Amino acid sequence: MKLFSAAIVFITLFFTFSVTAQTKKDSLSVAKIDTTATKNIAFKKGKEYILGGISVTGLKKFSEETVRVFTGLRNGQPIKLPGDKLTSAIKKLYESKQFSDVDVYLARIDGNTVYLQFDVLELPQLNNVKITGIKKSKAKELKKDTELKTGAMVTDNLVVTTKNYITKKYTDKGFLKTKVNLDIKKDTSDVNIVNMSIFVDKGKRIKIKDILFTGNKALSARSLRKAMKNTKEKFLGRFWKTSKYIEEDYQEDLESILDKYSRLGYRDARVLSENMTWNNDNTININIDLEEGRQYRFAEIVFVGNKEYTDEQLNIYLKIEKGDVYNGAVLKERVKGDGTPTSQDISTLYQDNGFLFSQVNAVETRVKNDSITVEIRIREDEKARIKKVTVSGNDKTNDHVLFRELRVKPGDLFSRSAIIRSIREIGQLGFFDANVSPDVVPDYQNKTADINFAVVEKGGSQIELQGGYGGGSFIGTLGLSFNNFSIRNIFNKEAYKPLPMGDGQKLSLRLQSSRTYNTYSFSFTEPWLGGKKPKSLSFSVYSSNQYGINRQTFNVDKSQNLNIVGASLGLGQRLKWPDDFFQLSQTISYQALVVKNYSFGLGGVRIDNGTLNNLSYNATISRNSAGPSLIFPTYGSEFSFSAKATLPYSLMNKKDYTGLEPAEKYKWLEYYKFSAKGKWYTSFTDKLVLMSNTEIGYLGTYNSKLGAPPVERYFVGGDGIAQFQLDGRETVGLRGYENNRISSIEGGTIFNKFQLELRYSITDAPSASIYTLGFLEAGNSYDNFSNFNPFELKRSAGLGVRIFMPAFGLLGIDFAHGFDPLPGQTVKSGWQTHFIIGRQF
Repeated sequence: MKLFSAAIVFITLFFTFSVTAQTKKDSLSVAKIDTTATKNIAFKKGKEYILGGISVTGLKKFSEETVRVFTGLRNGQPIKLPGDKLTSAIKKLYESKQFSDVDVYLARIDGNTVYLQFDVLELPQLNNVKITGIKKSKAKELKKDTELKTGAMVTDNLVVTTKNYITKKYTDKGFLKTKVNLDIKKDTSDVNIVNMSIFVDKGKRIKIKDILFTGNKALSARSLRKAMKNTKEKFLGRFWKTSKYIEEDYQEDLESILDKYSRLGYRDARVLSENMTWNNDNTININIDLEEGRQYRFAEIVFVGNKEYTDEQLNIYLKIEKGDVYNGAVLKERVKGDGTPTSQDISTLYQDNGFLFSQVNAVETRVKNDSITVEIRIREDEKARIKKVTVSGNDKTNDHVLFRELRVKPGDLFSRSAIIRSIREIGQLGFFDANVSPDVVPDYQNKTADINFAVVEKGGSQIELQGGYGGGSFIGTLGLSFNNFSIRNIFNKEAYKPLPMGDGQKLSLRLQSSRTYNTYSFSFTEPWLGGKKPKSLSFSVYSSNQYGINRQTFNVDKSQNLNIVGASLGLGQRLKWPDDFFQLSQTISYQALVVKNYSFGLGGVRIDNGTLNNLSYNATISRNSAGPSLIFPTYGSEFSFSAKATLPYSLMNKKDYTGLEPAEKYKWLEYYKFSAKGKWYTSFTDKLVLMSNTEIGYLGTYNSKLGAPPVERYFVGGDGIAQFQLDGRETVGLRGYENNRISSIEGGTIFNKFQLELRYSITDAPSASIYTLGFLEAGNSYDNFSNFNPFELKRSAGLGVRIFMPAFGLLGIDFAHGFDPLPGQTVKSGWQTHFIIGRQF
């Protein structure tokens, strides 16, 4: 329909909404509204009309109906001129990111009915993108990162952000002279489409030659450069941190310099100026001019408002004396905490004892010459109690499994440490993500708090796969481990989804096989026997068959057989003394080793036929405070000491063992065995952790005439994967050497091992946890005390990676270099590759 005279634009007729979305960051701008009526149209501002129709002009590819749908307006609806509905319609058109301009005109008014015309300018669509100046693979990556896809609407914002992104991507890699040119041309093959050409000129990589300081007297330039963690000078041999300039990192390093001054008492230190100069060899110098100011010291430190604790008690946490160099950062950490779960500070002291609403602040009250007086102002308020504790996110795991691990209960005094401990205990269950998010909702009026622990479940079941090569054949393991099993629902058909889960019990089935042996085992663990106290019950049975080999044909001879059948029953209990991280475990186990035409040797003694019985009792006391994650602990430690022993049969039966056949001599095996292990986790950052480990073991005998038994030996070397459940042996990993080759062929009776492992977490997502590691290891195996030398160690070093997936356990690979020769050899072990398949920590 033809518009009224001269097609009067609504800005001069009645109203206009004009928005420039792309050039003004998609914001809506409402222009002048003129309510003056023309000679042909009578218009009343604020009156409600009925929308009779919408026409659209300026279209190239879109249909009028499509635009009408975008506006959200419909014929017959009431509408005010101007009004919110019309403003919203224009906004929706811009938010569709299909139009660069939208204008609204009043076409006509027919009584109480209005007709509108939208005049739009469509954005061009991107057809083809060509990036030159860099490798094709890099160009493909840039297209993906910048979302330059066919059909994308080409806006000014897209052009600017694309250019800035590419420039920054290369300047962050050290190409400080990067230039990016964008050229957009119409494509004549279709309506309103364009092609984009991008030329990238990286130039040469620019490195930092010198970082120069002026104005520094208290700290040397070397010390200041060391404080800059990200921005480094170039020098030959630096590979762990490149000497490139990144603006964000550089600004962060300037703050680090000031923080270093602050920690040394120079609280007024500041950067007067800083600039970059270019050298002829395509490098840059960074020039930083500093003003250090004077060094301050603590004067009086006064506590104000403390009633619950004395000044002396608070000083134990503050650890600052009059005359100490003023350190604002340390003062804040001792008052407010350092952000770690194990922080020892005044605020934590109060919050651990119910003072949820307490406030502790350090205030400088007086500065005289070089001395600063500080007041620690404390508002204790009333103690708060926990009103309600809930859990969420546990779709498979029953609530009681979580509640029994929590250290916070309704009615308890509020305790920050108890909440942190609860997070750790949830992580140690193994079937929740370690990043538990407790939501504390305080109620100041009633002095209470509600706490909700939001968890993210990960797989509670695992398929265990292990693989390796040893004994002349491939060794494979297949097992099913259900770590969140529910045995009470085993006969409940509705609980099989696909298995009855949710009660935190552990059930595993395992098969291990090679050309010369096979092993079957079943185990079950109930961590809370009776459901009320943390007393665990474990039970396992297993059977193992080892076959002989024909020395001439090297074929397996199943008529030569060593069969081991065993069972064990264990009870565990958490202790409250010395603290509640301790646990006592006791196990009774029995093995029957049936030898049939099989040469089973110890030293020069062979046992060809007979049955050996191994009835033993094992007690282990352990302490585990590591956490919060079971896969990647960042703090705490793990210690264990175990003693395993049989009855001293030879001392009780007064039998003369001289001249007895070996089968009769070892009919009832006797020994005692001690082992100790300790791990410490030291966190440098939340992703970088040092794990230190020490292990030692000793196998002894009651009767020197019998000697050490032919079972329970230590086999050291290799990946540490237990190859088979034969004779109760313990496999001790020592990377950089072949499996079990550090020990003698019968196994050692003494071993020691020392380990340092630096771990870096790449991701801790519930679907997969990945970390890299570098390690130093040393250890050895000894046949007896006569050749025991704790300083004669086999050393190794290497790198590795670990991937933990809930369904498969821990997978990994290590590249290790053994610096010493194997026993009986003169050439060092050299490089070895070890594959870790299966859940091992």
